[in-house]
Amino acid sequence: MPRYGSGKSGSYRWCICALLFFATTINYMDRQVLGLLAPTLQKEIGWSETQYAHIIVAFQAAYAIGLLLFGRWIDVVGTRKGYAVAVVVWSLAAGAHAWARSVLGFGAARFALGLGEAGNFPAAVKTVAEWFPRRERALANGIFNSGCNVGAVLAPVAVPWMALRWGWPMPFLVLGALGFVWLIFWILFYESPERSRRVSAAERAHIQEDGPETPQMKISWRLLLAHRQTWAFIAGYAFSAPIWWFYLYWLTKFLNQQYGLQLSQLGLPLVVIYSMTCVGSIGGGWLSSALLRKGWTLNASRKTAMLVCAVCVVPVVFAAQASNLWLATLLIGLAASAHQGWAANLFALASDLFPKQAIASVVGLGGMAGALAAMVFSESTGLILEVTGSYWSLFAIASAAYLAALAVIHWLSPQLQPVKLGGPEA
Repeated sequence: MPRYGSGKSGSYRWCICALLFFATTINYMDRQVLGLLAPTLQKEIGWSETQYAHIIVAFQAAYAIGLLLFGRWIDVVGTRKGYAVAVVVWSLAAGAHAWARSVLGFGAARFALGLGEAGNFPAAVKTVAEWFPRRERALANGIFNSGCNVGAVLAPVAVPWMALRWGWPMPFLVLGALGFVWLIFWILFYESPERSRRVSAAERAHIQEDGPETPQMKISWRLLLAHRQTWAFIAGYAFSAPIWWFYLYWLTKFLNQQYGLQLSQLGLPLVVIYSMTCVGSIGGGWLSSALLRKGWTLNASRKTAMLVCAVCVVPVVFAAQASNLWLATLLIGLAASAHQGWAANLFALASDLFPKQAIASVVGLGGMAGALAAMVFSESTGLILEVTGSYWSLFAIASAAYLAALAVIHWLSPQLQPVKLGGPEA
């Protein structure tokens, strides 16, 4: 068995994975700017907790719509064109935040950002399925998905510095421009593995080691929704995505309220938390890939890795009562890290269970369900905080969500049998 990235099979697929990593990094830096500047903007614009929740929900509503549409469109036009269009849309929208001066203005900019950013994960997961054999996909997903965490580490360092030096609009403009820089490299270096001149015959054979795909056919949402495996993926996304959104948009406000941290003081705790998530993202993907290499079944490998991640989230229930900042930071960091390990394996499930021509559509369906669930959770969070002023119940929900999700996944797909669209299931 060739080593990952070894010269025996070639390594250009890892260059493609690097492009996915950088796109995801930019994607998360763009979406995190608002959360980092929320305490500052709340004072300048004067929005309430519920109005802030409405702004977040505008993004999530657009994200839900965009995931459904981009997922299907990317399966039709391919990853090269689909990814490029998504990056253009979200980069323009990110820059547009700089001109917003009202709740309505920020809501409109967030809606446009959500539409564009929705294309990232359907395109990235589909690209991994096209460029990597099954035994490498969880690791590749973990690597590109760690871009979320790197973006979340870089943003707390760069955004406050730019905002304090040049004003709050500047981070939106600078980070929006980064997407166009990435786009140049994507256009120059990306082709499908079958067409790319940079892929050797040995590496192409390695990529295609799982054998031929099922014949191309028109795949409808109704056909996908007829399979329990689709609902298993949807459930995994819908239970876990709201928790990640909660961390992204309310973590800075929690640290500000609970420990009095101001904009200039938020960087270090957030860097620690999101540095931990990098370990979780790659480690979670590595774990299931390592179990596969040891001869474990696909079902046992993926679900064992997901169970480890789900258990590691449980202690976050104590974060709201943590006696000091750094205990809370470590508890939240462990939970966020476990979420990213969970996500790496969840994305791998999409490519494990479905043929390549359906993967972006399946990820879009799951992502839409996750975004809709996140909308409900965000609105509930705003109301809970205005009524109680306490984060305890929110962290309690987060602590149980992943174990509940895994139970539903196992019930819907006890053996993780791949779907054969157009024919009987394996």
